[in-house]
Amino acid sequence: MARKSEFSDSFQSTKRRRRDFDDDEVFSAEEQARFEEMRTEFDDAPNDDGPPAGDRWTIWWDSEPLQRGPEPLPDWVITDHGAVDYELGVLKTGKEADVFLIERAVPDTDRAVVLASKRYRSAEHTQFNRAGDYTAGRGAKRSRDVRAMAKRTTFGLEQAAGRWAAAEFDALKRLYVVGAPVPYPVQVLGTEVVMEFIGHGRTAAPRLAETRPDEPELESLWEQACEALRLMTEQGFAHGDLSPYNTVVHEGRLVVLDLPQIVDIYANPLGHDFLARDVENLGSWFTARGIDRQEVDDLQLELKAIAAKP
Repeated sequence: MARKSEFSDSFQSTKRRRRDFDDDEVFSAEEQARFEEMRTEFDDAPNDDGPPAGDRWTIWWDSEPLQRGPEPLPDWVITDHGAVDYELGVLKTGKEADVFLIERAVPDTDRAVVLASKRYRSAEHTQFNRAGDYTAGRGAKRSRDVRAMAKRTTFGLEQAAGRWAAAEFDALKRLYVVGAPVPYPVQVLGTEVVMEFIGHGRTAAPRLAETRPDEPELESLWEQACEALRLMTEQGFAHGDLSPYNTVVHEGRLVVLDLPQIVDIYANPLGHDFLARDVENLGSWFTARGIDRQEVDDLQLELKAIAAKP
């Protein structure tokens, strides 16, 4: 019983010490006033961590190094921690993604650049129904991802959208490095690919299908198209959906866009068929405007020979 009494006394003493420590009387009136002031300041402080200007902080630093464009970075790429992104509106809607125009700027300076931001929808909301033909030969690294995408779970649908974005970004990087006429890929983050905007100010460059080139311009654009196809084939790629509607002309330069469905011509069983279709789709536009049909046929043979040597 003595032992129980000792424990009880000790417990009561501890309770008293705790109560004494918690009592307001421990602190002076001045300290109490200061604590109340600090509490009020905290409660009144805004809990929004958004930027003071713009629609969001730059996402440049949210991407890992391999998710950023190839070095050396062009001078116009803004990497400042304090930069912000302004949403300027929708530039284009597509089967699997929408392209937005954004301005990345450093507040209180004259440093700003207009960029294209391509944002992929989840596979649940895309209108792109032939994905299997394009992705044949592409392997997911984790079996969990493969199962989730096959079952079309929420996680799987997000993974599918992310893979389209990653595929386009990786293709842009590889092609840009070898000198192919594609936009500079700034960064990829999740399902968003930020890239160079091809146009003047906030006006996009016209699609090839919208141009009316004279004879010298037509010859120049055809030669550029041939070189673009050679470079893609040498890298083991077929665009997969090349046409006069996803190539644009900017200051006399042909630029190839929309690469999410890019095809590995060796891993994909339909790779050579996609390559031949790319040449035909683009070549037909040029022959309808004066390029000799034989030049298209010769290009088909040339690219077939390149593709035969992996």
